[in-house]
Amino acid sequence: MRSKRLLLPLLAILTGACSKDSNNNSPIIPYVPVNTQVSINSQLYPDLRQDGGYAYLPEGYKGIIVVRQNAGSYLAFERTCTYDPTNNCVLEVDPSRLYITDPCCGSQFNLQGQVIGGPAISALVQYRTSLVASTLYISN
Repeated sequence: MRSKRLLLPLLAILTGACSKDSNNNSPIIPYVPVNTQVSINSQLYPDLRQDGGYAYLPEGYKGIIVVRQNAGSYLAFERTCTYDPTNNCVLEVDPSRLYITDPCCGSQFNLQGQVIGGPAISALVQYRTSLVASTLYISN
């Protein structure tokens, strides 16, 4: 019985330590509930109709970047750099449309949210996306 008492707290600690995922639950970027939807056919988001197209949304901590991978796949990222979330900058898609950049620290991320240039070392916080007909649902 004594071993069960010791085992349960240990399991709780280990489970909690393993539940943090740098792509979804960064401990330094404040958690803001996100539950929004976008019509990909809307005139407000014409770039979401082409591969590599993107749109900025106001939800999230500093906003969201939605990137179209292909006709059936969209990714959504927090517009906060993982290097210094406290700065006043928001991430932007480079005019080349090849990567996302932080104009303050110069960190660069590919359109899948992975670091391609420092000083950032962690991937962008990613939101869940689900495409149903022409509506893209975004949540965390």
